[in-house]
Amino acid sequence: MVKSKKGKGGAGNPAFMRPVQPDDVLGAIVGTDPLPRTQITKKLWEYIHENKLQDKKDKRRINANKTLKKFFGGKDSITMFEMSKCVSAHVEKID
Repeated sequence: MVKSKKGKGGAGNPAFMRPVQPDDVLGAIVGTDPLPRTQITKKLWEYIHENKLQDKKDKRRINANKTLKKFFGGKDSITMFEMSKCVSAHVEKID
């Protein structure tokens, strides 16, 4: 019999909890202080919702405004699954 975990979730992946340094492009959206990737993603979604950038027909797509277009590498829209690739391109690991 498999022992069930009490509570919600586990310890998680420590790599996602380690702070990373956003560059200037990402910093314009989430701030310039070092943050864990989980918090960067959370702040990105807050920005997307506040600016109503989620596509109305296809909720998986995010439409760019002027700020996000730089973050998206010049693309007009991306899927939410591509967002982590964009995050990786705009952060630097902190030793």
